Order: sequence, then C-alpha cells, then structure tokens
Amino acid sequence: MARSLRLYFRLLSIQLRSQMTFRISFWIDMLTTGLLNVSYFASTYLVLERFGNIAGWTIAELAFIYGMAEISFGLMDMIFSGFDPDWFSNFVRQGALDQLLLRPVNLFAQLFGSRFLLRRLGRILQGALVLAYAFANLPVAWTAPKLAYLPLVIISQIVAMGALFMMGSTLIIWTIQPIEAVNIITYGGVEMMSYPASIYSTWLRGLFTYLVPLVFLNYYPALFFLDRPDPLGFPVFAPFLAPAAAGVMLWLALRFWHFGLTHYQSTGT
Repeated sequence: MARSLRLYFRLLSIQLRSQMTFRISFWIDMLTTGLLNVSYFASTYLVLERFGNIAGWTIAELAFIYGMAEISFGLMDMIFSGFDPDWFSNFVRQGALDQLLLRPVNLFAQLFGSRFLLRRLGRILQGALVLAYAFANLPVAWTAPKLAYLPLVIISQIVAMGALFMMGSTLIIWTIQPIEAVNIITYGGVEMMSYPASIYSTWLRGLFTYLVPLVFLNYYPALFFLDRPDPLGFPVFAPFLAPAAAGVMLWLALRFWHFGLTHYQSTGT
C-alpha cells in the first residue's frame, strides 16, 4: 500500500510538471474552462432575475446546489481522469492496458497517476465562487453539524461520480469504444444535480433516485443545509444518505471493475 502511494505521488508530480511546462497555455486553458462554466450559471441567473424563482427556489439557493455540484465534479474529473471512459478507451484500443497489467505495480496507482487534469481548477474555482455567492446571500444558520457534514457531502459526491467513471471504463473492456449512454449518466448526472430534483418529471427523478442515487448526494443534503421541507416525501434521514449512497456506488463499481478485468481480452495492438 505504501509503495503504491509513493508511486502514485511520483506519477502525480510528473503530471504536474509536464502540464506546467507551457504555463501560458495552461493558464489560458484553465481560465477558459472556468469562464465557460460560469456562462451556464450566468444564463440561469438572468432567467431568475426575470422570474424570481424556479419551483420556489431562489437564485441563492440554486447557487448553493450548483456550486457544490461543480466543485465536486471538478475535483472528481481531476482525480479520476485516468478512469474517464473516453480516455480509458485509448488504453484498451492501443494495447496500453496490457502494459499496465504486466507491470508488477498496483493497477489503480498506475491509472490514477496516468492522467491528472490540473486545468480542472478552473471549473473548481468557478464552483467555489458560486458557492461563496450562495453563502453570502442565504439566511442560513450554519450550525456545527452542518459545517461538519458539508465536506462529507462533497467527498461523497466525488466518490460517487468517480464510481460512475469506473463503471463506464469497465464497459470499455467489452465495447472498446466509448458509449454515449455513459456520458448521459455522468455528465448528464452532474447537470441534473445542479438543479432541484423536484423540477424534474417523475421518471427522470426515479432514474436518479433508485437506479443512480444522485438525488441523495446533492438535493437532499441541500434540503438539510437550507432548512427546506421535503416535497417528495422521503424519510427524515434521507438528507444523511449521501455517504451511504456513495459507498454503495463505489462498492458496486469495484466489483464490476474486477469482474471486467477477469474477462479482459487484449485487442492485439
């Protein structure tokens, strides 16, 4: 375990040094990534300036759930980028996964260290700015339990969305090429998490509640933080299911991953 961690941090330092080689390009890439995502929230802000709220949610309350989702997804996309299905398909298609499997080194350490997108800091920063706006404009009493639970919710979101990346990468073992349906769940899932679940149709809420439980990772914790009532009628402990939901998703992802590796056949390249 200690050897794998040392290897991971060594690979990480190589990644960081290589990405900072062309610093102007790096800063431009990071800023454009952040500005692009800011434009999404800005469009929502302009709409709510005209209509006041969406399903009873004010702009500051929307900023809260949007900011949490953006920070979490940005961190996940930076840390789990080696498991991005689009990226992982190159490993399988070009035979690079064979090389990783033949090395006497932990495969997870190699995959996590194979790609670390520092430019995702742009998305994380804009999410933090939106969340800071929410904090400044929400009349919420931040008690000790809420302050303690907030980082746990963000970590749970990172783990859960990373698990979705791992499941998507496992499918690549059989399909070789990326599956667009995976992007609908991953990137579509974070878009869904950025807005109140109550605004969606019943079938869509059901998909992201019972099949992919993203509702318990952002929406329900937000109800607890903002002291809002639950319009969907779930039990009173629903806002505190984020760590459990993330744990179950990670466990399933690891099981599916190991199942996929036992059935892996090289592409021959």
